[in-house]
Amino acid sequence: MMLAVITIVHGRHDHLALQQAGLHRSTHRPDLHVVVAMDDLALEEDLDPVPWPRRIVHLARSGRHLPLARARNIGAQTAIAAGATTLVFLDVDCVPAEPLLAAYAAAATHAVTCRDLLCGPVTYLPPPPAGGYDLTDLDSLAEPHAARPAPPAGTVERTRHGYELFWSLSFALSHEAWYDIGGFDEAYVGYGGEDTDFARRAEGLGTALTWVGDARAFHQHHPVSTPPVEHVEDVVRNATLFHERWGEWPMTGWLTAFEERGLVRRRADGSYGDVR
Repeated sequence: MMLAVITIVHGRHDHLALQQAGLHRSTHRPDLHVVVAMDDLALEEDLDPVPWPRRIVHLARSGRHLPLARARNIGAQTAIAAGATTLVFLDVDCVPAEPLLAAYAAAATHAVTCRDLLCGPVTYLPPPPAGGYDLTDLDSLAEPHAARPAPPAGTVERTRHGYELFWSLSFALSHEAWYDIGGFDEAYVGYGGEDTDFARRAEGLGTALTWVGDARAFHQHHPVSTPPVEHVEDVVRNATLFHERWGEWPMTGWLTAFEERGLVRRRADGSYGDVR
């Protein structure tokens, strides 16, 4: 078995550095780390050496939009071409707990769960103290996301429900499962929708959604907009594409909030338009 970690990056080089520090502490080291730099030519200047192979792939923007779906696909293709059989996707903000890689590796090679879509709980960190986060103290700082599953350590919960809870911050699958699902749909460009579509296609194939309690990740703090007004154009475009594919609207909380702020208008036919 060869395990590759895949991280897509645009800025936040300090967050990537802490993720690498977390990988150093892992009970199961990665065999390869693929870093896809989206419109981020300065990345390599900020990276410290690591004791495992690392491949950096540079990817230009799609116009004004970051190609998140394409970046993940290129990361997976690069890893599989290098011989990876287990793919672990970690958002640049996520620091893996020590057992995360081992837990994902075990589930991805187990006879029952080897073709499943594997997800681990992501907990949220407060702003870092003046000296930065202490990796040995993250468990005591992190708070679970109220709307996400948080299976206890040592448990694996296999289900065929709740695919809308899939989140691309931290997930894993075997290369066979990746080919089953077909990767991310690159028609989604920019922010939002591509991971919901990915999970919906997994559900349509009968792929189980499996929550791995030991695959914990800690999400580093960064400022956010609620709703993400800087991504309103991406969200409306990608939500419209999802609706055309699946007959329902994703990201309804954000769409409603945009409408309340006068950023979009709901048309008579139920669609959204007039991004302002």
